[in-house]
Amino acid sequence: MKKIISIFVLILTVSFSAQAQDKRMKESSNKVIALEQTKGEFTQKQIVVSEGTYTFSIANNNVGTDVGFVLVPKGKDISNPENHIKTAYVTAVVPNNTTGTSNVTKLAKGEYVYFCPLNKTSTDNVLVVQ
Repeated sequence: MKKIISIFVLILTVSFSAQAQDKRMKESSNKVIALEQTKGEFTQKQIVVSEGTYTFSIANNNVGTDVGFVLVPKGKDISNPENHIKTAYVTAVVPNNTTGTSNVTKLAKGEYVYFCPLNKTSTDNVLVVQ
C-alpha cells in the first residue's frame, strides 16, 4: 500500500511540475511592447510588430497624473468601450513615474490605434501588426 501511495504522489508531483513548466514556457513566449507617456502624448507614434501574443508595458514619465492605455482596432469608434481590446488595458492605473502592464493580448494582423483617456493623448497613435 505504501508503494502505491508513493507512486501516486510521484505521478502527481511530475504532473504538477510539467504543468508549471508549460505555463512558464507560454509566459516566456509572450513579447512586450513598451510604451512611454509624457504630458499629453505617447513618445512612440507608430509601432510595427509581428502577429502574436504581447503584454503592453506603459511607463508614466512625469505626466503628473495617473495614466492608462486603450487599444482599439483602427476604424472602430474609440469612444465605445465595446470596441476596446480589454486585455490590453493596464491592470491598474499607472501612477506618476512608474510603469504598469496589461494582461496578455493576442494581436491579429491589422491596424490599431492606442491612446490614454486619463492623460488625454492623441488618438493618432498607430500599432501595425503584420
